[in-house]
Amino acid sequence: MRKALAFGISVLLAAGAAAASPGQAPATPSKTIQPVSWDAWLAAKAEENDAAGNLITALQYYLEYTRQAEGLNSPARVAWGKNNAAYMIIKMHRQDPSVDLAPARKLLEEGLGVEGVAEDCRKVLEMNLEYVRSAAGTPR
Repeated sequence: MRKALAFGISVLLAAGAAAASPGQAPATPSKTIQPVSWDAWLAAKAEENDAAGNLITALQYYLEYTRQAEGLNSPARVAWGKNNAAYMIIKMHRQDPSVDLAPARKLLEEGLGVEGVAEDCRKVLEMNLEYVRSAAGTPR
């Protein structure tokens, strides 16, 4: 189960990164990749799944939210999306300490690297990154 969860998270993150790689032409919309639009961004809500404890589904929605925000050139939403996706991984780790926090760390570092990230978002990203570092036993 733990290996499957770690593999699933890795696949989700890789798919999200591939779909939203900066500097590449947008992929042709297919049945599996939604076109970028404000409607699609609005539809990428994860709060219900998060509240219901469906953390993997919530993570998938937050990664889609982030992909849509990148396509819409909305840096503030990109940073929050990366934070929220990372937080789902943190929540999984709190439930099962064998969950790898490396993908969360990567998302948080990417979120902090977003140009123009709001100060309130930066503080939350830094707080979550500090948790990841301390839980992983790595220095700043």
